Amino acid sequence: MSVPAESWEARAAGKRARTLAKIPRAWRLDPAQLNSAKRQRNLTGAFINRFLQPREIEIVSQDSVELTRAISNAEISAVEVTTAFCKTAAVAHQINNCLHEIFFDQALERAKELDTYLTENGNTDQFHVKGVDTAMGYVGWIGSNLGTKDPSQAHQVESQITTELLSLGAVLYCKTSLPQTLLFGETKNNIIGQTLNPHNQNLSCGGSSGGEGALQALRGSTLGVGTDIGGSVRIPAAFNSIFSLKPTPERLSYREVANTNPGQNTYRSTAGFLSTSVGGLELALRSTLSAKPWIRDPAVVPIPFYEDEIFLVRERADADGGARELHLPLKLGVLWTDKMVGPHLPVLRGLRTVVSALRDAGHKVVDWEPPLHATAERIHASFLEADGAHDVHSHLDLSGEPLISDLQEAFQLRPPLDLLETQDLTLRGLEYEAAYSDYWNSSPDDGQIVDAVIMPVAPHAAVIPGKYYHTVINLLNYSVVVIPVTKANKDTDVVDPSYQPLNDLDKKNWEAYDPEAYDGAPVGLQLVARKFEEEKILGIAQIVTATLKAQGMTNCNTSVG
Repeated sequence: MSVPAESWEARAAGKRARTLAKIPRAWRLDPAQLNSAKRQRNLTGAFINRFLQPREIEIVSQDSVELTRAISNAEISAVEVTTAFCKTAAVAHQINNCLHEIFFDQALERAKELDTYLTENGNTDQFHVKGVDTAMGYVGWIGSNLGTKDPSQAHQVESQITTELLSLGAVLYCKTSLPQTLLFGETKNNIIGQTLNPHNQNLSCGGSSGGEGALQALRGSTLGVGTDIGGSVRIPAAFNSIFSLKPTPERLSYREVANTNPGQNTYRSTAGFLSTSVGGLELALRSTLSAKPWIRDPAVVPIPFYEDEIFLVRERADADGGARELHLPLKLGVLWTDKMVGPHLPVLRGLRTVVSALRDAGHKVVDWEPPLHATAERIHASFLEADGAHDVHSHLDLSGEPLISDLQEAFQLRPPLDLLETQDLTLRGLEYEAAYSDYWNSSPDDGQIVDAVIMPVAPHAAVIPGKYYHTVINLLNYSVVVIPVTKANKDTDVVDPSYQPLNDLDKKNWEAYDPEAYDGAPVGLQLVARKFEEEKILGIAQIVTATLKAQGMTNCNTSVG
């Protein structure tokens, strides 16, 4: 291994300094303001708003659907919107450490072009943007493209989904923080350190798209793009009280997107969206598919946006989410536990809240007891570890940086699986997929198949050592929307001394629950549909959030948009 000319610590420090230097002086906070933020438990809402003007607060409080409509109708300029979000993002980074890249000047030039076009014509740091670093949490990638400084490649590559979004009128202004390797449920790396949860700085913002989740919690963004191979757009959504969509792989383009171990192609990562509303997710999916990504990316399945599917789902409920007469009510399964780790009390309360709201609205909810999720977790983890961590270490070697302490055990170098072992894993995965599908098809005891399943994203309201409920979905390649439901409450979610742990891991997780520490932590749940049912699950998510809002059963942002 060649010795880097500059220490990894110096490279990381230089990167941090250059990022902060890109924040305009007028938007920089003074030492007293920064110290105040460090002492603050909750950075969202009133705290961050003290650094913004009323007009800026008005703008960033709207979701992407409302802002798109206002810009299209010339009620507000793209420059004014972009400036408000750039300033909010700048403040958010200073108090929450949530950005990897800042390119506000580029964004404002782009906004000016869009305003001119409209006047003349009328109506996660993983994604490459030309002219901007893609570090993906690796020090060795600073100033390069995937670690190479070849001027013909560095800063010249652009992810296809980036190109598509720009062609549709998007304005890109920053890239948010993510963990070293991507494969971690917190947002921590050797470049910027750690990004914490803006709702409760004692807790994590999740990962891998944790920076985007934190930025949206602080209203520095209303719509972002991330990826998901093990919960990376779902965990941050659940922990930051926002929404996310994890499509089936191959629904959206992954061409020219940076990734860990890209040669692992059996269970692929997928591009997805995070937003402050369900409507924002729909807008992003509808718009991206309108660009026909399958024409330029042969890996994308040629499926346009299914207008009929989302319409038929919406027809089954009224504006408040209530089941309509002469229409089939929704039938949803609910997974109370995966039988590995039981959910903490705030998460259980979230499940009960959603079930109660749906039943009161006239929909059907049944218990869901599928094939053991532990089987899927073992298979999925084996695929992610199949290369023996050689890909990760090849990127670490570029700078000489170490693995962060949380990952040192999981990513120790070891012999990769051989071909026969990989084939056996593939067969086991296919068998599990078939068994899960058979269970789903066996559900119509009343003649109606379950439309979707409600389940936790994690057994806790924020990241601690434990397990998750998300990797089974990656093995099955299902479509998922995460919705915010409630927040942990130390007075309501008191410890149950009679609880009997399922096993040693569950005991460890249960003992880690501290009502005081978790107080105020967001609780999100995932709504799961089958493969390529993105439109259906978006429609269901709109109905579920409408029932919660109509019945006053949530203290989170549940904007349908």
